[in-house]
Amino acid sequence: MPKVAVVTDSIACLTREFTEQYDIEIIPINFYVNGRSYRDWVDITPTETYELFLRDPDSFKTSAPAPEECLQVFRRVSQKADNILCITVSLGLSAVYNAALDAKRLVESEQPNLNIEIMDSKSATPSEGMIALAAARAAAENKELAEVISATEEVRGKVNAYVLLDTMRHVYRSGRIPKIASQIGSALNIRPILSLSEVVHFNSIVRNRKQGIDRILKMMKEKTDNKPVHAAVMHAYALDEAEKLKERVAAEFNCVELWLGEFSPVMGYACGTGTVGVAFYIDD
Repeated sequence: MPKVAVVTDSIACLTREFTEQYDIEIIPINFYVNGRSYRDWVDITPTETYELFLRDPDSFKTSAPAPEECLQVFRRVSQKADNILCITVSLGLSAVYNAALDAKRLVESEQPNLNIEIMDSKSATPSEGMIALAAARAAAENKELAEVISATEEVRGKVNAYVLLDTMRHVYRSGRIPKIASQIGSALNIRPILSLSEVVHFNSIVRNRKQGIDRILKMMKEKTDNKPVHAAVMHAYALDEAEKLKERVAAEFNCVELWLGEFSPVMGYACGTGTVGVAFYIDD
């Protein structure tokens, strides 16, 4: 039995291969389309979800899991280890952290010997996933909880993420800009570049995808300074574009790790389809 089990939420965008390899448990985020509820990661694939989203984007809604849903995951994971490290999407973006805290109190009252630590990733999407991966890799080396937390915090302090939207149509839902500005930006075909650090930040705007990709890679180069990097490329219903971006990252950076995945369908709520992004951190 490992000393530490790792839990994260589906907004971390980890691939099935990673979750199976490192035995990472996922708390699914809830979303609703045409009044029907789905559990991200469980009931439907991201591709199927984006196809539903494209049919009726205005009916698409999201919500954080209830404490009871986190509790179910913690109970299941408690059969594997006496220590659990749960890494959540940034508290500035979602209530998952608070739901996990409530669940922690409930399950620890049931199992006094169980120790659960809840960590705010201060991030989201693949950068959150990289933080969870750091925890899982440390746990796979059978490290103590304090050592796993230390390794996780180290990556949390280094990771960066840039996201290029294909449209501004839905971005008002993030709460960062008024709806009218979003509509005007969409009409003008402006594409925003976002960064993630506790909350979503508007970095810049571009006129086309090529300009946006060039800008993202330039910012990545400024951050990495030709040092070895861990990197991930993500997309929302834009596999061909993501594969091209991955090829450029592989060619232009010294990647010790590079993986490709899909954004959680929850991203469709504020970003829409066609979104691509990169997450990365320097390998020391």
